[in-house]
Amino acid sequence: MNSIATVIASAVVAVGLALAGWLAGQGLVESRLGHRTVIVKGFSERVVKADIGFLPVRFNAVGPDLESARNALEQSEQAVVAFLKSKGFSPDNWEVQYIRVEDRMAAYNASTAPRANRFVLSEDIIVRSDDVDKLSEASRNISDLVRDGVVLTSDQYNSGPSFIFTELNDLKPEMLTEATKRARAAAEQFARESGAKVGSIFAANQGLFTIGPAIAIPSERPEKQVKKKVRVVTTITYFLTD
Repeated sequence: MNSIATVIASAVVAVGLALAGWLAGQGLVESRLGHRTVIVKGFSERVVKADIGFLPVRFNAVGPDLESARNALEQSEQAVVAFLKSKGFSPDNWEVQYIRVEDRMAAYNASTAPRANRFVLSEDIIVRSDDVDKLSEASRNISDLVRDGVVLTSDQYNSGPSFIFTELNDLKPEMLTEATKRARAAAEQFARESGAKVGSIFAANQGLFTIGPAIAIPSERPEKQVKKKVRVVTTITYFLTD
């Protein structure tokens, strides 16, 4: 009799555990079915003006000996400084980056190098200014130095001014607010079409702020443009309710 009672008791416990497990499983399924979300994106853009500009001025001088080449380089440097001052820049706006000396007679093809141009001295002066309009104007008139006997040297990659925008932090709050509003509007449109309502935020990804040229021009370096486009895309997951 005891064994029969034990079997019955065990069966009752087993049925209870199975029923509890089934109920728990149903609760999980219902919870998952009620956990509806929608993932949307919102963006914000601003066209801004760069606030700092850089202008490299590269030039060289040649001579049969080091002394004459150095004197020629100094004359060119004086002409460059006079040009910059005439455009409204002060000595605080520029600095000499480096001076390079090349002896062509020491090169592998020294036998073909003309002795009158044995030494080649090159100099870089970098102009920095927060007056980007003034810097742009100076760049457009840089050829005036040629008339003063300055031999300008630069490759296509390094020629011309470069501009950067440094006041991104001032734009972030407003742009993030706008991007979030647009994401919310997209979620509400989706909810209306699906017969639901937008709830609270489940998860959010701010995204990265990017600064590029205002107008994308093929083969042109983006930093060459004074106008910049600041953009951010946010990804937000909202709960959906009935």
